[in-house]
Amino acid sequence: MPHSLVKHLTSWRVRRSAVPGADVAAAVSTVMRVTIGARHRMYRLVALAALSVLPSGRADADRLAATGGLSTLEGSGGGGLTPWALITGLGTDTQTGGTVYCTGVFPSDFSLRSCGIGLGFANRAELSLARLHFSLGHVVPNQTIDENVLGIKVRILGDAVVDQDRWWPQLAAGLQWKKNVDFAVVPQAVGAARSSGVDYYLAATKIMIDGPFSRTWVINGTARATSANQLGLLGFGGDRGSYHLTGEASIVAFVARTVAAGVEYRQKPSNLSAFREDDFSDVVLAFVPTPHLSVTGAYARLGSIAGQRRQNGAYLSLQAVF
Repeated sequence: MPHSLVKHLTSWRVRRSAVPGADVAAAVSTVMRVTIGARHRMYRLVALAALSVLPSGRADADRLAATGGLSTLEGSGGGGLTPWALITGLGTDTQTGGTVYCTGVFPSDFSLRSCGIGLGFANRAELSLARLHFSLGHVVPNQTIDENVLGIKVRILGDAVVDQDRWWPQLAAGLQWKKNVDFAVVPQAVGAARSSGVDYYLAATKIMIDGPFSRTWVINGTARATSANQLGLLGFGGDRGSYHLTGEASIVAFVARTVAAGVEYRQKPSNLSAFREDDFSDVVLAFVPTPHLSVTGAYARLGSIAGQRRQNGAYLSLQAVF
């Protein structure tokens, strides 16, 4: 491995804390302060669950910083919109790592909040839990839709960090079980067929630590089989069909040591005649001041939602990593 690459890897390795888990606990506490004002008890419980599995009596996880990705709206490790093949957190092949996050998206006529926890086991498997809270704003006053998402991901090939001299990416297979808690209110009325469904996906992620322009790059492609209408917030399936095969992509570059910028694109099915569904995309800027904390902002283009066109707006996410 070239000397410059070894130096780069070393500079990004997570520093071991003099007090085991201290930096991690501080980061998780920051996210907890954000979630304290949330209406649903689950937003607070997921942060408390993370504290219960923090490293105790040993040094912090020592996987390279930022190699677990961010947290998607559905809780899986990846970008903001699409899961990656990376396993969440900073745990190595002998450690447990994870994330706690809370995200807000603010399109023109609605608002969406997603909070959750992800756990990574031995850099091989991932388990995530997320709660989505969707406000219909002035479109349907005083009406909200909640959804629970349970995610499982398994790395099946490669190591995106170690395999710098190999062409193949890291591959992971995953699923997301989704349950719409308020199906009878709006989703059923607009023609959705079911209150729950499962998304299946295969993700391929390539990290180039010494990539073009001497920057670190993350390139991801994901194939997903889904029947979810607007992530499942409008139920699953409809009069125009059920499962569809869709594609997703992310390109991210570290433009500075602690700043990453990128773009994402996510295809969507369109199962409801009542409401056409458009693809999602965003432009992302992430700030990673420490290995244990990240703040992400984005401009999201969500297209038509529930008959309201041009639903574009801000995306803001706070994540603690351990």
